[in-house]
Amino acid sequence: MRAIGVFATVAAALLTGCGPGGAQRPTAEQDVAAIMKFNERYLGSINGEDIATLASLTTEHHMLIAPGRPPIVGKAANDAMNGRAFEQFAFDETWNPAETVVSGDLAFQSGSYTTIATPRSGGEARSVKGTFLRIYQRQANGEWRMTRDTFNSESASATN
Repeated sequence: MRAIGVFATVAAALLTGCGPGGAQRPTAEQDVAAIMKFNERYLGSINGEDIATLASLTTEHHMLIAPGRPPIVGKAANDAMNGRAFEQFAFDETWNPAETVVSGDLAFQSGSYTTIATPRSGGEARSVKGTFLRIYQRQANGEWRMTRDTFNSESASATN
């Protein structure tokens, strides 16, 4: 009987939009604002070469799906790839989200990006433009983390 009482309490909290301890769930607008703030931190860590902060902003099961290569699966593989990229290039990246949709503890965002990568060994910077689709997951503490990331670059002929 005690299990039914615990289940009923949890079910009632979920149905009324309250989490553990009676905390009210954020509104969709609050979630979108939190994801935009998350993006500021993420971009700040890329442009500021802050690999530690960048690593803290993805889930353990993060997956990056990039054109022309197998998916990068898991936080450790993603962090290693980012470390190699920072060794070779300095980045100046911008994102322009076009759509952000929140559904429970998951959200997705699509938009466009521009990345300017300057080789550390010298040479000309390369500018790449394209589109992205990201999936975010709310953590137990209420914070958002990126769990999936995919992008596609515009071809040279498409930008001329």
